[in-house]
Amino acid sequence: MMRVSVRSLCEFAARTGSLEFRYTPAPTSEEGMMGHIAVQQRRPDPYVAEYALKGQCAGLEVSGRVDGYYANQQECFLEEIKTHRGNVNRIGPGRRDLHWAQLKVYGALLCQRDKRDSIALRLTYFEVRDELETTEDITFEATELEEYLEELCHCYISWAKQETAHREGRDNALLALSFPHPEFRTGQHSLAKVVYLSAKNAVPLLLQAPTGIGKTVGVLFPALRAMPEVELDRVFFLTNRNTGRKLGLDGLRIILESQSLSLPLRVLELSSREAACDNPDKACHGDSCPLAKGFFDRLPAARQQAVEEGFLTQSALRRIAGEHNLCRYFLAQEMARWCDVVVADVNHYYDQFALLYSLTIANEWRVMPLVDEAHNLIDRARGMYSIALGEAEMLYGIRKVPAPLLKPMSELESAWASMIRPFLDSDEDIEQRRYYLKSVPEDLNTALYGLISAITDYLTDNPAAAEVQNVLFTALGFLRLADKFDEHSLCTLEFETFAGSARAKPGSAKLLIDNLIPADHLAQRFTDAVSTILFSATLSPADYHRDLLGLPQTTHFIDIESPFAKDQIDLRLVTNISTRHHDREDSLEPICERIIAQYKAKPGNYLVYLSSFDYLNTVYKRLGALAPALRLLRQTPGMPPFEREQFITDISDTTPSVAFAVLGGVFGEGIDLPGDKLIGVFVATLGLAPHDEFHEVLRERLEARYGRGYDYTYIYPGLQKVIQAAGRLIRTPEDRGVIELIDARYGRKKVRSLLPKWWGI
Repeated sequence: MMRVSVRSLCEFAARTGSLEFRYTPAPTSEEGMMGHIAVQQRRPDPYVAEYALKGQCAGLEVSGRVDGYYANQQECFLEEIKTHRGNVNRIGPGRRDLHWAQLKVYGALLCQRDKRDSIALRLTYFEVRDELETTEDITFEATELEEYLEELCHCYISWAKQETAHREGRDNALLALSFPHPEFRTGQHSLAKVVYLSAKNAVPLLLQAPTGIGKTVGVLFPALRAMPEVELDRVFFLTNRNTGRKLGLDGLRIILESQSLSLPLRVLELSSREAACDNPDKACHGDSCPLAKGFFDRLPAARQQAVEEGFLTQSALRRIAGEHNLCRYFLAQEMARWCDVVVADVNHYYDQFALLYSLTIANEWRVMPLVDEAHNLIDRARGMYSIALGEAEMLYGIRKVPAPLLKPMSELESAWASMIRPFLDSDEDIEQRRYYLKSVPEDLNTALYGLISAITDYLTDNPAAAEVQNVLFTALGFLRLADKFDEHSLCTLEFETFAGSARAKPGSAKLLIDNLIPADHLAQRFTDAVSTILFSATLSPADYHRDLLGLPQTTHFIDIESPFAKDQIDLRLVTNISTRHHDREDSLEPICERIIAQYKAKPGNYLVYLSSFDYLNTVYKRLGALAPALRLLRQTPGMPPFEREQFITDISDTTPSVAFAVLGGVFGEGIDLPGDKLIGVFVATLGLAPHDEFHEVLRERLEARYGRGYDYTYIYPGLQKVIQAAGRLIRTPEDRGVIELIDARYGRKKVRSLLPKWWGI
């Protein structure tokens, strides 16, 4: 017999009304617990708190604990207690209906057990600040409650049976899954084998595999094949770039469409709220957005259509949501609960508020994340666990400060001033100040907590104050990371002073928490997965990724042999030119001469990578002066998507060209220019991060923890960028071309040892 909790039953089958994402101050978990106790202690004997009830209906066993049960010879009632802050009228009809649904189910279970004809039900709302109760008492006939319970159970069990049948059909089909191509590419079978064994043995895997091997299909196929054997609930295909989602979806289509029999696999593409919102000018609630109004009333039909369709790309979600007049973004959020494979950005699993991770924990799913272009995860994770708090945003973000907030805002202003003051007494005669602090200033934290408390109280009675909400959310986000601050992160104070003065410019200060070692935040995410497959063309050395990501020491590293041959490239290590900052002027002429000579020897399309836009523009101008007939292209800062696409189109044009791009930028990886679209790559840098104060602090932290600070800060990340950029050249076994790595440091044995083996160095 299927079992379900009262809460789960009602949340699935009884939810009605609109989406409601207006900010409503809610009690903390501690306030909620204490509120329940306060109400329960007010009730007379023989009142019983947390009263367990269980019963059967329509083939389901339904159980739960009602907040209160009171029975004597004269009176009997069940009570549900809901804590809140502010005016009780702000609790919308959808939430009220859900609360009553739970209470009515408990009533039905009690009537069923005790063979009662009726029962009194009491819904109590408790305001945690004033400790005021608002109660509503209704007596229901047992027959009405029984009918209501049956209605919910039939709805739930119909879906549950459908899901059980889907899971059985899915697993049976996956046991017979066949590889989508007549044969494996070179190295692809080895790749698929190690992914399968990692899943079977529940071991995380760092998988280094070159471009052209068919990594996407090679990883997805064994992961799907292992799902029934390992009893996986979900596979997450996680990408570090937006373009990666298309690769994952295309790989899944290839696998599904190649099978002789239909494969009942549900696939979902998740995107950001910004990308999926069809009414960006409206707020996420029923009074503003028509797609939010009545969302839960129309959701069941849309959800059923979505599971029947199965392959839910953003375009499919847009169409289904449009047919049912629903919000596409929140339809996708709902379908994340019911799909077998989810294709999404890495932040949906690794971020602080990640949906997929939250669902994994809440539902106790057995999951297997597949992380594409995993060499980017270190920097992406650092961004997820970093934040900047701006003085101007916090103090001047509210145009007219409400009276109840004047005092806490004044205290916050004083805390900013006190934080800056010690640094104004220094002898430094500079306008832009930056200081690295040992900890997040406690006085500022205290002031922020005071402001949060005041804003929460204010919003309780003033729900429409959007500017106040923004300040609140910023403070909450900062304190969330401040509370976890440790050696894994860096706290930086930045501000400006007036010229020739030791007086700070009002509102110029920023306090930053920069994550340096994401391992401390990510480790649990890897532990909670059955196995995680991290794959990329550049994951060497393994210790660098294992340490910084927080992977278990049991994590395997596999380097798959390349399908490419050394004779496909003409590799030149140009070690007589230095690209160090102080040598750049001297490097201009020799670099340009090498480009001109190669172009004359074989006209075609070439890419030149340099370490910065300044260096890029200088070489670009010098080459233009030396060879005015050459067709030159260059990347510019902040190119919008359409300009990026045009740049790639221009590079691959049949008209020969020399294009310039910044190493580690948007054109440093993730672009395919096979055949004659690209016949040569010049990398005039080692890709090292600048030796500035920030990176030296990072080096010291990494040295203290791992004993390899310089390598982890400079060498390994730099060489990854170089290999990724050079990898734009050879995309298929038929590609040919020249790679020139220009820098004196390429003469070092240690540096050469980090370059791909198949290059033949």
